[in-house]
Amino acid sequence: MFKKILLIQLFLFFACCVSAQVPSISPGQASQVNVDNLSDDQIKRIVSEMKQNNMSMSDIDSYAAQKGIPDSEAEKLKARILQLGLDKSLDQSLKKPAGSQSNGDDYKGRLFNNSDTSTIDLFKQKTSVDTKRKRIFGAELFNNKNLTFEPNLRMATPPNYKLATDDQVMVDVYGYAEAQYNLTVTSEGYVRIPNLGPVYVNGLTMEEAKARITKQLSTIYSTIPAGKTFVQVSLGNIRSIRVLLIGEIENPGTYTLPSLASVANALYVSGGPNDNGSFRNIQVIRNGQPVVTFDLYDFIFRGDLTNNIILQDQDIVKVNPYKTRVELIGEVKRPAIFEAKDNETLLNILDFAGGYTDASFKENITAYRINNKEREVINVPADMIATFKLKPGDQFFVDSILNRFSNRVVITGAVFHPGNYGLESGMSIADLIKKADGVKEEASMNRGIVRRLQEDFTPAIISFNVQDVLNGKTVIPLKKEDDVIIFSKQDLREEYRIVISGEVNKPGIFPFADSMHLEDLILLAGGLRDAASLKHVEISRRIRKGDYDSKDSTRAIIKQFDISADLKNISDENVVLEPFDEVVIRKSPAYSEQANMRVDGEVLYPGSYSILSKAERISDVIKRSGGLKPEAFPEGALLLRKTYLNSGDSALLSNKLELFYNKLQDSSDITSVRNTVNHPYQLLGINLDRIMSRPGSKYDILLEEGDILKIPKKLQTVQVFGEIYFPKKVRYDADVRFRDYIRGAGGFTGSALKRRSYIVYANGEVKNTRKVFFFNKYPKVKPGAEIYVPTKKDRKGLTPQEGVAIGSAVASLALVIVTILNIVK
Repeated sequence: MFKKILLIQLFLFFACCVSAQVPSISPGQASQVNVDNLSDDQIKRIVSEMKQNNMSMSDIDSYAAQKGIPDSEAEKLKARILQLGLDKSLDQSLKKPAGSQSNGDDYKGRLFNNSDTSTIDLFKQKTSVDTKRKRIFGAELFNNKNLTFEPNLRMATPPNYKLATDDQVMVDVYGYAEAQYNLTVTSEGYVRIPNLGPVYVNGLTMEEAKARITKQLSTIYSTIPAGKTFVQVSLGNIRSIRVLLIGEIENPGTYTLPSLASVANALYVSGGPNDNGSFRNIQVIRNGQPVVTFDLYDFIFRGDLTNNIILQDQDIVKVNPYKTRVELIGEVKRPAIFEAKDNETLLNILDFAGGYTDASFKENITAYRINNKEREVINVPADMIATFKLKPGDQFFVDSILNRFSNRVVITGAVFHPGNYGLESGMSIADLIKKADGVKEEASMNRGIVRRLQEDFTPAIISFNVQDVLNGKTVIPLKKEDDVIIFSKQDLREEYRIVISGEVNKPGIFPFADSMHLEDLILLAGGLRDAASLKHVEISRRIRKGDYDSKDSTRAIIKQFDISADLKNISDENVVLEPFDEVVIRKSPAYSEQANMRVDGEVLYPGSYSILSKAERISDVIKRSGGLKPEAFPEGALLLRKTYLNSGDSALLSNKLELFYNKLQDSSDITSVRNTVNHPYQLLGINLDRIMSRPGSKYDILLEEGDILKIPKKLQTVQVFGEIYFPKKVRYDADVRFRDYIRGAGGFTGSALKRRSYIVYANGEVKNTRKVFFFNKYPKVKPGAEIYVPTKKDRKGLTPQEGVAIGSAVASLALVIVTILNIVK
């Protein structure tokens, strides 16, 4: 029993530990969340929550804002969702709204699998309110910013304009007597003239007002009746009027307008008729009686503004509901929804639409009409368009002509003028070739083809001999839509080419030509380079003919030749090239170019040096540079060497060298080296003291082209960085050990990986910490060394799935042990 209790306690303790390691996110921690630390399961839970809220990938920003997640973490969340491939499931979770369908298969499904066709969009157009308004003909007048219908206040006063309160009347008296009066019509309808008194002008036109004012002024200006003094009356500032707009209008209400405003001005400021408003039945009501009916179509189609009268104060503009609207789309110049009057026919609507387009099918217009119970389709032939009566909701469709030709034949390929031609009576292939100006020189005369459409429009191929057709031996009559193809010999074979590589000025691929010689190809390649060898010029030739022999393993024919420098003669024979030959010009074995290396730092004569021989070593170039200066630090000397490896190794090497440079970033000497080095270079560890004391030994390595030898000054510092509290550079002391430098920098941090600490010496040599028994043995510190303390890797907690799996396994194991104990008892 004691054993059972002990096992159960151990199991519970372990399960608690597992559950403690499973990370979770609480709502309060959302603002401090780090997506990098979230497990895959937590990301999936976030996606699941977004699915429940009908969110897609485009809603992640709003989701993050709701949860208080920073924008930077929201971007990381997007990247994690994409990485796990959850974006597709997130977008697919958004179901289509009820009744929605695509333009293709769903439309067909509704048409053939559902008896209810009432909601089918016959023209597959959007039916939203905004889209419908844009398609109503005339609505664009009230959406066009360049067309304002503002009244012209600078025009001459209209003859029928009647004066009223607040109008300004300007009276100019000139001749034997001169005077000017600016008079305003009072609310009682009078203008008051100084030294004369009030004159009633309300409701008078300008001519009537001028006659009355002149008559009154004659009483004080005696020269007016004699014709020696004259009177001019004009209108100054006009009054404002209030007009009421009612009915089916976008913004009904009372508007204050200039007294010269017309019906069109009032409609514009109110937004025009709404979706149910008529464009052709707009009434102006004055004193309770309709005085005019304005039709916008008269203005749009004929520019007629006869009924666009000047409004008066307290006028009412009423936009009545439309009675009949029909839609005309397809191959017409202005497809739209048009309003029709009772006596108008389909011909009038066609005129409103600007007529047919050039590609329209004029023999029939298809009409879709709404009856009392269902829809019906009506065919309207061309002779019935002028008499076809319209009904509300009619939809008309003008189709286009067929995209086909009644007499076209086509010729392509190796003829001088390929293209389309008209089929004539009795026309044959030979006639078509003659119309195309004959065949080209490279035409294949053995065989041509005709691609023909049969009666049921299935394709067929008819072959013919081109030469026989041209000679008249074979006559093949043509049919409409025949496509004659004359093949070119060049198109029927692989492109012939020749390759030359090696020591020529322009190596590459060149087109083959008959009777082409080796010397010709060398000249086309720009001639020989200085290093070219005149011997052992090699030609590899493709095996193109012959019988197959399983015992013959030959893959190419190889020939070698010696050439002369002037390319006049070939030693063996005049070499004629064949298609696909590959020529290689070797480098002369005796040819050697200068190889340079560089010595920088503490030598007497630093700079670039040419390598004298293949046996020259580091000690030799040190002597040539004048030897080391007294302040040189041989122990810190570096040798950088170019490395030619594969791409993967080069990338790895480049990263290692970059890391080394980062460690040496505080050293001015190494910085200068970095500025002169182009990757990839490899750092070779050398011991310059041993090299100079034992020249020619194994430590004294041979020089290669591009080597950089860097000899620094004496170094007196040690750099400490990594997981220590205060990374810094300190003075070197021979009596101070590794741990002392760490203590001087504040000691190890809690994240320090002590057993992996290492030192990079000034010459690039690296030594790490070793384990001796149970203690760390740190490497020796030297001048210019850099101590690096790495960081411990973060241990991620178990995911919920891993925790459940381990818990289940432990529970099963505990159950097995308890069962075994019971059996043993």
